[in-house]
Amino acid sequence: MADLRLRFPNEPEYHQAVEEVLSSIEEICNERPEYERLGLIERLCIPDRIFAFRVSWVDDKGRVRSNMGYRVQHSNAIGPYKGGIRFHSSVNLSILKFLAFEQTFKNSLTTLAMGGAKGGSDFSPKGKSNMEIMRFCQAFVAELWRQLGADTDVPAGDIGVGAREVGYMYGYYKKMAREFTGAFTGKGMSFGGSLMRPEATGYGNCYFLLNMLATRGIDIKDKRVAVSGSGNVANYTAKKLLELGAKVVSMSDSNGCIIAPDGLTPEQFEFIFDLKTYQAGRLSEVPEQFPDIQYHSGKRPWQLVQCDIAMPSATQNELDEDDAAALLAGGCFAVSEGANMPSTPGAVHKFIEARILYAPGKAANAGGVATSGLEMAQNSQKLSWTAEEVDAKLKSIMTDIHAKCVEYGRVDSSYVNYVRGANIAGFIKVADAMMAQGVL
Repeated sequence: MADLRLRFPNEPEYHQAVEEVLSSIEEICNERPEYERLGLIERLCIPDRIFAFRVSWVDDKGRVRSNMGYRVQHSNAIGPYKGGIRFHSSVNLSILKFLAFEQTFKNSLTTLAMGGAKGGSDFSPKGKSNMEIMRFCQAFVAELWRQLGADTDVPAGDIGVGAREVGYMYGYYKKMAREFTGAFTGKGMSFGGSLMRPEATGYGNCYFLLNMLATRGIDIKDKRVAVSGSGNVANYTAKKLLELGAKVVSMSDSNGCIIAPDGLTPEQFEFIFDLKTYQAGRLSEVPEQFPDIQYHSGKRPWQLVQCDIAMPSATQNELDEDDAAALLAGGCFAVSEGANMPSTPGAVHKFIEARILYAPGKAANAGGVATSGLEMAQNSQKLSWTAEEVDAKLKSIMTDIHAKCVEYGRVDSSYVNYVRGANIAGFIKVADAMMAQGVL
């Protein structure tokens, strides 16, 4: 870690992600001296390659604008590079390196043949017209398309990149590469997309949570669940929770959060889903329609509501040590992460110390990339599976991931350290593949 910080300074998110994994696998590595001899850990921590480039595009007023674009190809030891593309003003190399590193182990956990990658730009689609977004997506892919392909590197969506953006990028990739293959996932149903892909991350998180609760004989019905975020992951997490009979008591966006003390009703949730998915509205508008819902500007939900379960589904490091303390004091007994690394190291330490059910994002939110892998399989076979088929496969994958976490994370008869379990299970598969393939 000292060497990594020296070689790559000013990349705190990247350092945080690497340190979490290394602290879990230290005992495993000590048992395999050949890892050190062949520099396996050093090789695993540094991406295979990084592409950084300027993206110039023209706005609706005819002005030329420029943004930075990146693609971090971290590891293809077990399959083609696979990971989303993020368009958000906060995007930088540290965040993308952390996401690509996490993606490597997350993809390993899914049991599917996918390596790890991540990409994006500091371009934000918010406030841009469809034509501006299209021109940006085309300019982005014009710089990157040579590095992509169904058996090379398969991007998907992430924050700021939904079906619209994927469609624009895939269309331009298809034009440049002159081929119609599964080089992107998250595509529209009319050109190779998979049913259940939009729902997959949120639904998969709920399926993982159900497996965790089952280890302690807990029924999710009527449990109070605090959710953060109101994008794709949070919305479908909340939707599945309501179907399961849980009470969703919070959601949030970048401006603040809403608290529903008695839980959101189906009518209230449908209004929020439509507001955030189709109208690009803000949660501050919700109390105007439903006065019993509270809005807190500039706040996160964790210290404002008592809950049984927390499902942080917004962004990295959104839940800190003080938030964790407040959740535990309020009786929270389970945390299942929908976002990537949403809990700070201090918060994670408190959850593990309290021996609650805590699922890190690389395990709990792996349903999204797992279903992307299922989309790749459908594209390869030129088939389209039903929603029921995809959902059944998703449930099976999340059950398998949970079983792996329990296998490697069991501490004693009453506690499973899911962080340790996920990291070791993901690491072993990648490490074995690297050892078998020689020094590359």
